[in-house]
Amino acid sequence: MTLRTLDADPVCPPAVETFPGRSTASTDTDASHGSLRRLVVRASSVAEIAPATWDALVARSAYATPFSRWAFHRAWWDGYGASAHEETLVVEDAAAAAGSPPVAIVPLMHRHEVETSDEAGHTRMRLSAEIEMTAVPASASAIFFGASYHADYATLLTAPGDLDAVADAVVGYLAGPEAPAWDVVDLRRLRCGDPAAEALAAAFGRRETGAGWTLNLEREDVCPVVTLPEGADFEGFLASLGKKERHEIRRKLRRAETAGPISLTRSSDPLADLPAFIALHQKRWGAEGLFPETAGGAMSRRFFARLFELLGPDGPLVLSFLAVAGRTIGAGIHLVDGPSLLYYNAGIDPDARDLSPGVVMVASYVQAALAGGFRRIDFLRGDEAYKYEWGARDEPIQRLLVRRSVGR
Repeated sequence: MTLRTLDADPVCPPAVETFPGRSTASTDTDASHGSLRRLVVRASSVAEIAPATWDALVARSAYATPFSRWAFHRAWWDGYGASAHEETLVVEDAAAAAGSPPVAIVPLMHRHEVETSDEAGHTRMRLSAEIEMTAVPASASAIFFGASYHADYATLLTAPGDLDAVADAVVGYLAGPEAPAWDVVDLRRLRCGDPAAEALAAAFGRRETGAGWTLNLEREDVCPVVTLPEGADFEGFLASLGKKERHEIRRKLRRAETAGPISLTRSSDPLADLPAFIALHQKRWGAEGLFPETAGGAMSRRFFARLFELLGPDGPLVLSFLAVAGRTIGAGIHLVDGPSLLYYNAGIDPDARDLSPGVVMVASYVQAALAGGFRRIDFLRGDEAYKYEWGARDEPIQRLLVRRSVGR
């Protein structure tokens, strides 16, 4: 996959109430044929769609990431399927020959904003504590992007030239009788700069007044991202940081190096090694982590196991273990997206706090990224302080919210 670079310092818009636009017709001019075509939308499921068909659209989508891949969504439904109802949409050209590939796939799901089982299922949508967003009643029946509890980015899976037509067709489907009943469409994880957000907002906006909807496009969260200096080694990277941060990182690394050699080793059998990662994760996070001895913890175990099963040991999902003097003190899971390394999850041994495992872990990832030719380390959602100690800068993500008026 290739890197989709956002504009420098992208800024999400404030809440937007109205998007004036064109008519609501679900036809589009096909530039390659010079004629009008009609798109049709049908509900399907990840399990019914061939992985090659799905991932071909991922490859064509300008803002897709590994979170968009068939394997990620299939693993999510295998792990968390009891927490939502699937509404994956397939968009097709009505005039295309039988067996032709779809124009788009839009992974969606529906459920209440907050299910009564969330406490056990650990599927509550996390909100940023620092960003004020439009409140939605917990009882609201909602349409979300598929897997958006555990995917940090989402988009429409289609070619850039088809975005407007696909967005129009999807909104037409959601406005019609075949869609599940909904109170809100609550689409999260849209990257600022992704034209899919603009296409969806315009398509919903064209129907907003007539349908009695209220539309908001607002900042949801931030993903702090470190841009690695081209051609730099680790010392060159440290030189790009502030004096205080550089000093603290060096001090903690020296202390760990005094204890013995430091190594970050990729697992050759991540499925077999997953229990060791889970143990470290839980040792650090306990009941607040992903894997407690609850129904939700069981779902998370199933999800991660299926991810590694479906993506394989040489896929874009990588499990690594951090050791100092032969003692394992941490583990991390990251995703590879072209020149970007997406730091997805981690666990550390709190008994090794004298070795500063969190700092040593990130330092080891930075060194590995530099050696591997990566240009970015994306810390994904959340503005935790440690991310900025490594020079990360915020790249915002958006929420598109559509609310039906009372009585509609």
